[in-house]
Formats: sequence, C-alpha cells, structure tokens
Amino acid sequence: MRLLSLEGKLAAALAVVLVLAAALAAWATAWWGSPLLGAAVAVLVLALPALVFAHRMAHPVAALIRALAGSVTAFRDGDFSFSIATPRRDEVGELVAAHNELGRVLREQRQHLFQRELLLDTVVQNTPTALVLVDDRERVVYANLAARQLLHGGRPFAGEDLDEVLSGLPAPVAAALAQRADGLFSVAGEDGEETFHLSQRRFTLRGRVHHLYQFKRLTRELARAEVATWKKVIRVISHELNNSLGPIRSLSHSGREWARLGDGGRLVTVFDTIEERTRHLEGFIQGYARFARLPAPRPEAVEWAPFLASLAQHYAFRIAGPVPAGSARFDRAQVEQALINLLKNAHEAGGDAAAIELAVAHGAREWRIEVSDRGGGMNEAVLANALLPFYSTKRNGSGLGLALAREVAEAHEGRLHLANRGGGGLVASLVLPLG
Repeated sequence: MRLLSLEGKLAAALAVVLVLAAALAAWATAWWGSPLLGAAVAVLVLALPALVFAHRMAHPVAALIRALAGSVTAFRDGDFSFSIATPRRDEVGELVAAHNELGRVLREQRQHLFQRELLLDTVVQNTPTALVLVDDRERVVYANLAARQLLHGGRPFAGEDLDEVLSGLPAPVAAALAQRADGLFSVAGEDGEETFHLSQRRFTLRGRVHHLYQFKRLTRELARAEVATWKKVIRVISHELNNSLGPIRSLSHSGREWARLGDGGRLVTVFDTIEERTRHLEGFIQGYARFARLPAPRPEAVEWAPFLASLAQHYAFRIAGPVPAGSARFDRAQVEQALINLLKNAHEAGGDAAAIELAVAHGAREWRIEVSDRGGGMNEAVLANALLPFYSTKRNGSGLGLALAREVAEAHEGRLHLANRGGGGLVASLVLPLG
C-alpha cells in the first residue's frame, strides 16, 4: 500500500482519529474515574472535527469526479477540448491524467479526420465528374461543383427534391436517371452535343438507403476514340487497296505491252488476275458496308431444325446434342450471318474440320448457340481484342467477322462470348434472349 495513494491517506487519517480518541478517552477516564464517561467525552469532542476532516478529504475527490462526469458528457457530444488540472498524486490523479491523455488523443484523431475530410471534399468538389447523393426520400444530400454547373446553373441544391431539380433539364438526362442503370446519353450544349456516362450506385448510409449518381463527360474521350478508329479504318482500307491496286497496275502495264506485241495468250492470265483482285476488293468493301449498315433486327419465328440444315450448306459442322424442338424468335438473316462468321473462323482455326461442333441449349431466359473447334485457341491479348472492329491476327483478315457477330448479338439484346476450351480449341457462344 502506497502512503500517497488514496487508500494510504484514508488509513493514515483513520489512525490519527483512533489515536486521538484513545488518548482523549484515557484522559477523561482518569479525570472522572469512569470508562463509559471517558468514551462519551471522546466521541462528543472528536465527532465534529472528524466530520469536518472527512468533508475536507472527500470534497476534492467529489469535485474531480463531477468534473470528469462533465468532461465525459462533452466527449459524448463531440467536444474534446476539455482537460482537468490537479496536483493529486494518488489514484484520482492517475485517473485525471488518463482522462487528459484520452482527450489529447481524441483531439489529434479528430484533427486528422478533419484534414482528411477537407482533402476529400477538395478532391470531390473539384473533380470534373458530377456527383449527386440522394437519400431514400429522393432528397439531394450532396452535390459537388460539377453537379451544380451541370444540373442547377451553378447554384447549390442540397436539400431539394431531385425530381424538381430534373424537371427543367433536357429529356435525355431524366430518361437516363429513370432507367436506374448505367449508360450513355447525349445533350445539346453551347459548344455542340455533349456525351455523358451515367453511373448509379445504391448503398446504405446510417441505416438509410442512398443513391449516388455520377455524370462523367465523355465527349473528348469519344472524339479521340472516334479519330483513332477512323485512322485505323483508313489504314486498313489503304493497305487492302494498295495490295490489290499494285498488282492491277503492274498487270495493266504488262497487258498493254503484250497486246502491242500481239501476244494474246498471256492477256487471258492478265484479265483473270485483274478480275480476281477486283472481286476480292468488292467483297472487302461489301463487308465494311454490311458492318456499317446493320439494320435493326426483325424477329420472326424460326424453326431450329431447318435453320441448322440451311446453315450447314455454308460450312460443315457436327451438331452436338439434340436439336431443340419448336422455334425461337430472332432475325433469321442476321443470326445466320453471325453464325456463318463463327463457323468460318472455326474452319480457319487450323484444327480438324470434322471436330467443329454446333450446340443449341435452352436456358431459363436465353438461347445459347455454341460453335466449338479444336484449333489453336487464342492467347489472352487476342481474346481481349478479338471482338473489336478491324482487329485481326490473320494476314488477309478484315477484323469484321467477329465484330459483326457481336453487333448482331447486341442488337438482339444478347451477347457474344469467346473462351478457350480445355484440351485445345475455342468456343464462341452466341447468347440470344428467349423473345
């Protein structure tokens, strides 16, 4: 037990009182000759001083406890500025010191959080992406500077109803928000048409559902991508034209010389070669034209058995599994062209032509048509770019076959997926909705 501890102080005070009481009782007993009277005298004489002494000892402790209670209440309310000064070196002093240290740590953490919030708010306020946070009552909780400029003429609109804010905006914005899904939309601006990507996220904040809307300008990015695409198209077309026009120019010169010399036998070869190259160019240009002018699909009821039989007249394949009974609804011509492109790629993959399979599966919400081969498959880089227009690893490929098949799938609200097969080869899955 430490002498300066609260327990030591109380023990010392009690010992002093007991010694004084014993001494006073002994003196009174000797003076009046009665032990009972001596004890009564000791109690009466020491009662009031003992009470005063106890109050003086307990009062500082009680005051410190009240101060600690008030400080803890301030901490609960978020005010960490309180600290308590005391010269005590006992357990109460240690408690006050721990309290003051806790307040210091909380102040530092709050200052650190404030700095982080300030940094985050600065970043969010100055980002070019428009951010709008809406609660479950469709009230705007937060909107950064870009959102104010885009949706409210630069004026703050936190606390306002989102529908009222959007009522004066162009219809494409309201339509994009009403879809409750990510997507692109365009609106007319002072400098021309602006394209935006809308991203929507739903999450729970403080027990309430919130929606975060992000409007990102894509006009410059799309313009750069469009220019890059046109440059690539021009390079591909220029390369293909030069590959055909060069031989045609050379053969025309040779044909002129042979005609002048009267060598008509060689002219047949010249004309045959020129015809072959012009036919190749015609097919090349028509492929681009089909990709650029893909019309909206016209779904119709298509019986699977005759459809697959007609498809087999273009490229041979083996049907894997049973042919579904009944019919499906899709644009027969477009889906047939997409599958012809997939079968053509399968035959050009370098595997056994007899191993090419086509399977049709009926899912809960979709049809899945899979074309499988046992060729060399694709590496990761090719898989990532194979569906892009004008991308091809073939020497004379136009890069439009898979891109056209993808366009057909997406026009039907479906998708095209490529994946390598176990044991070698590739499987191309054309997924179409049931309709």
